[in-house]
Amino acid sequence: MNAAQYQLVLADYRQSAKNLMFSNSTIDTFADDATPKQIASVLKMLHIELSTRAENKRARLFKQAAFPSPKSLADFDFTGIQYQDGYSTEELITLRFIENRENLVLYGPSGRGKSHLAVALGIAACNAGHPVLFYTAADLVFALSKASREGTLDRLYAHLAKARMMILDEFGYIPFDAEGARLLFQVISKSYETKSLVFTTNIEFSHWGTILADDKLAAATIDRIVHHGRLIVFTGANHRMENALMMGKGGGRLEV
Repeated sequence: MNAAQYQLVLADYRQSAKNLMFSNSTIDTFADDATPKQIASVLKMLHIELSTRAENKRARLFKQAAFPSPKSLADFDFTGIQYQDGYSTEELITLRFIENRENLVLYGPSGRGKSHLAVALGIAACNAGHPVLFYTAADLVFALSKASREGTLDRLYAHLAKARMMILDEFGYIPFDAEGARLLFQVISKSYETKSLVFTTNIEFSHWGTILADDKLAAATIDRIVHHGRLIVFTGANHRMENALMMGKGGGRLEV
């Protein structure tokens, strides 16, 4: 390799070794003593190790997130959603909302793709190295109530605190009792300005008091969500119904 190529390899070697937490003294000592060919060989090994660690991390993040099924942003039809305050699809898929600790409320009737988009964003976040957790709102409240009864609530809170993005799917499908609503509020309050919460719901804010069994608690919950939050409204066609109709046309059995 020529001198210019060697300088590129050397810079790549130094950065890769730093990414693997090698000390500066170790990096410098090897660079001073090694031939260009040796540095290139070690660089190849460092790249393999970095790639292996990245893949292992993604696998751990996917397992921890507990997504119900794989979804992709590439498969999502963004034409049926509306943004507020100049937000856009281009901005959404950068995932900067996670860095900014912003919340998302995906609102609209059933079957419009809210859960698909939430999971697809979660998977993209895992690919980017962000810890994510997925729960239906009902499952989270059940887990919180169980932990409260068993005296393990602090342990569960610590687990939830590790996520940088938490998806609460199907919020409002099942109303909560006062204790469950209080425990959920504690999670939302602890998440305020520390992580991104992503809600999917078909319930408008004015009816959240019914879901949370208390209008004042609902108002406090909404305040923490919308202060650093964005509303994304789903107005498109019912994709579940479309898929069901296509199954019927294709000869599949359509049960109602």
